Amino acid sequence: MSSPFLEAVGLACERDWRLLFEKLALRLEPGDMLQIAGPNGSGKTSLLRLLAGLMQPTAGEVLLQGRALAEQRGELARNLLWVGHAAGIKGLLTADENLSWLCALNRPAEREAIWNALAEVGLRGFEDVPCHTLSAGQQRRVALARLYLDPAPLWILDEPFTALDKHGVAQLERHLARHCAAGGMVVFTTHHSLSEKPTGYRELDLGQCAA
Repeated sequence: MSSPFLEAVGLACERDWRLLFEKLALRLEPGDMLQIAGPNGSGKTSLLRLLAGLMQPTAGEVLLQGRALAEQRGELARNLLWVGHAAGIKGLLTADENLSWLCALNRPAEREAIWNALAEVGLRGFEDVPCHTLSAGQQRRVALARLYLDPAPLWILDEPFTALDKHGVAQLERHLARHCAAGGMVVFTTHHSLSEKPTGYRELDLGQCAA
């Protein structure tokens, strides 16, 4: 039996001397969409950071294709796209410059591809506009344009629907569902109730894993 693409085994997380959750287990296979739910302070963002290799667990481990995540940083970088709760956009740079810089960290993108991605998220004509002049929703769209540029199979997204209008929400839902239908995987947090869910959708409530 082959190993799942990503797996958490006996995971526990402690923050500020408080155990948020323990004995957590999950498996991700191609096509899966996993929504992390739970009350404020239950450790939703912490779990995403553990799965992305940005934090170390208090107990347990995260495995990438059957091997410890900590042992394969390069493999993780090739397979993961992380978009955090903050847009991660530099205000003095244009939308084009921000995406060029962000993509260069793993997979450099041509200018034409960047402009096409910005058009996909409704920012045609804003390519050379400094991001500090954009609204919060437009800045979020710049960050989400990376989903049209990075072929990584695993997307880990922290509150990706924040500041989006109704059209942007519907568009993002469709794009996430298409990614899963093509064999990709999505792990995300949101307070938004999805109207479009792929076959592999499921929810993990951290409130049930509280220590």
